[in-house]
This record gives sequence, C-alpha cells and structure tokens, in this order.
Amino acid sequence: MCLGVPMKLTKVTYPTGIAEVDGVKREVNLQLLPEEEIKEGDYVIVHVGFAIQKLTPEEAEETWRLLKQVLESHA
Repeated sequence: MCLGVPMKLTKVTYPTGIAEVDGVKREVNLQLLPEEEIKEGDYVIVHVGFAIQKLTPEEAEETWRLLKQVLESHA
C-alpha cells in the first residue's frame, strides 16, 4: 500500500522545498508540480519525497483527520 502525506510547504527553492507536518520537516522534490502554481504556505501531498498534488488547507486537514481515524481504529 502506498501512502501520500499532506504537508505544508515552509520553503520553496524550486525544484526542491521544505515541507512540514506536526513539527517534522523534510526536503521534498517539487518538479512534478508547475513552479508558478506553488508557493510557501501551500499544502501538498508528499509521496516518497515528491510533492505530487496541491491541496487546499481544508483538504489537508480532512485527510489528516481520516488518517488519524484509521490509525486509531487499528491500535
């Protein structure tokens, strides 16, 4: 099973950037997204180090809520 994680871009230095979630920061590759469509503060889905899709803040929050619900049900 593959899992993409919603993260917030805190730094954009295309073609890479820094994304953060819950205090964890990671360098991510941004080349799969058009440079002119992303900026610091945007939310993206990150899969194996690549930002693969831009999200609204509401979509990112809902995704995290669902992921946490799944994790809690399997604990």
